[in-house]
Amino acid sequence: MIRKITVILLITFLAFSTTALFANGQKEAALGTESNPIVWSFVPSGNMERVTSGAQAVADLLHQKTGLFFKTNVATEYAGVIEAMKSKPPTAQMASLPTFAYVMAHEMGVADAALVSIRYGSPTYNGQIITQKDSGIKTIKDLAGKTFARPDPLSTSGWIIPMLTLKAAGIDPNTGLKQVVDAGSHDAVVSAVYNGQADAGATYVDARTRIEKDHPDVMDKLVVINVSPDIPNDGVQFIPTFPSDLKEKIVAALLEIAKTDEGKKAINTAYQWNGLKKIDDSFYDPFRQLLQASGMSIKELQEK
Repeated sequence: MIRKITVILLITFLAFSTTALFANGQKEAALGTESNPIVWSFVPSGNMERVTSGAQAVADLLHQKTGLFFKTNVATEYAGVIEAMKSKPPTAQMASLPTFAYVMAHEMGVADAALVSIRYGSPTYNGQIITQKDSGIKTIKDLAGKTFARPDPLSTSGWIIPMLTLKAAGIDPNTGLKQVVDAGSHDAVVSAVYNGQADAGATYVDARTRIEKDHPDVMDKLVVINVSPDIPNDGVQFIPTFPSDLKEKIVAALLEIAKTDEGKKAINTAYQWNGLKKIDDSFYDPFRQLLQASGMSIKELQEK
């Protein structure tokens, strides 16, 4: 009898232990494993299908290089990426945010810079304001009362810098324009201005080429009336709690991948990156100084 009870208790204990171990294993699966992949979230910089395809290609190369598992997604808006990094627990551990969105996310304590992209040999780029050649708009002041297209409220070249430019010209971005249209991407801003859905718009230089295949006359039909100061490029960021050993492994792998033909094609497809450079948060200090000189705080700009 005692032997029978002992056997029953042993079976019960083993069953309980196995269940607990399975549940615990599921709950605490290591980050970067197949059941708990590292989520890398991208912003809708250009055509969604192109960005999605390029992002997945980079993730596949990273998996081959590191053995880690990655899941990529393209958010519908910049703020969505920040919210994913901010959530408890985070639903995204890596991101590729543009300058202002990153600076804002860092101030919120949810993102740390690791890499900056290189385009055409430079870690910085410029923004532009475009309009149709025959629109009658020649200067920034001519934008008063006009419909203006932007990629996203948190786009550095597509809204933050243009907003400061408008203010400097005496135009209140909130009341001095007829309407502000959220196009969703830089490509879409160009299309909106080209099709007459907006009188003018802001993009990076030179986003017009992104629709040139479908509209061969875009470079002639749309003219640039303003070019911004240098802006830090977008790059790769991690949540502050990301394991340092994994971060170093991923950063090293991305730098190697960016030097291969296959890697160059993938990062160029996603974001028109030509390379990557290792940085830290101080890289963005000149941009913060630009904002400070304008008299606007990050919090104020976030609320615009």
